[in-house]
Amino acid sequence: MGAYILRRLLLIIPTLLGIMIINFTLVQFVPGGPIEQILAQIEGEGDVFAGFAGGGGEVASGGEEGAGRRGLPPEFIAELEQEFGFDKPPLERFLNMLWNYMRLDFGESYFRSVSVIDLVLEKMPVSISLGLWSTLIAYLVSIPLGIRKAVKDGTSFDTWTSGAIIVAYAIPGFLFAILLLVLFAGGSYYQIFPLRGLTSDNWDQLSWGGKILDYFWHITLPVVASTISAFATLTLLTKNSFLDEIKKQYVITARAKGLDESRVLYGHIFRNAMLIVIAGFPAVFIGVFFSGSLIIETIFSLDGLGRLGFEAAVARDYPVIFGTLFIFGLIGLVVGILSDLMYVLVDPRIDFEKREG
Repeated sequence: MGAYILRRLLLIIPTLLGIMIINFTLVQFVPGGPIEQILAQIEGEGDVFAGFAGGGGEVASGGEEGAGRRGLPPEFIAELEQEFGFDKPPLERFLNMLWNYMRLDFGESYFRSVSVIDLVLEKMPVSISLGLWSTLIAYLVSIPLGIRKAVKDGTSFDTWTSGAIIVAYAIPGFLFAILLLVLFAGGSYYQIFPLRGLTSDNWDQLSWGGKILDYFWHITLPVVASTISAFATLTLLTKNSFLDEIKKQYVITARAKGLDESRVLYGHIFRNAMLIVIAGFPAVFIGVFFSGSLIIETIFSLDGLGRLGFEAAVARDYPVIFGTLFIFGLIGLVVGILSDLMYVLVDPRIDFEKREG
């Protein structure tokens, strides 16, 4: 198992390299880079920047390429390109970026004057809170419910819970989040939960117990909103997995030996049926952590990685884009390795080294 884990860890390097190459190449063809963003802002500010970069208060006339059309001195454009590193060819910029990443230097945001790693560490608690709690609650609810539905397959309990699950799955996450705000966050009905943020304004003045309660008070609605779709998928996955195992010969043999139903269910079926559920853990975690975080963070005014990545993409803040992309990819690959380890923990019969051989 140690050799398998080592191979998987080594495989992270070319995988991340491939991700960075593809995205860096695509970015080269996207119009409206950071320099264009700055020039557009300068154009809207009139003569505030007149005289910048040795222009002596004179602005280049129209008719010249780039700077001439914008009415800005070419020296100013050249200075911007040099500051952002665009005076170098793309290959050199990419190799420099990889060398910096090898030293865990992700650069500095173009527009915030803050290092990328500091930005990520600042926003990480919000996204971790959403991802971990949503995934944990989804598994804690979905697995027992899915097992119960498999045992009660075809009964009224199975029918009405399936209907509720399908309705929950059909509701978009952002619409459910808005519904929660209207019902429970001071909308048209009740004001039970706060409208925005992860903590209250008087957080520093609260006791440890008060801080814990305040944190859960703020995180309840965002977690419920981000859990709804994963909850539905995991429940049906668990049910179908158990139904498939219940029909197998070893279950019939166990029952013929006189074992009680709970021992058959949790002593024999559980380990085999849970393999497919565990296999879906990385997809559930990554989906909640990354995919749904932007909408949930925006609706509940949470300043997390989702909003950071979106704002960086809009502003063409390339260091933040590539830095977060690298970190997200690394987290996803590591979670995949942890999923394989959970496979072995649930069923020691699995040996990835023999399967690869």
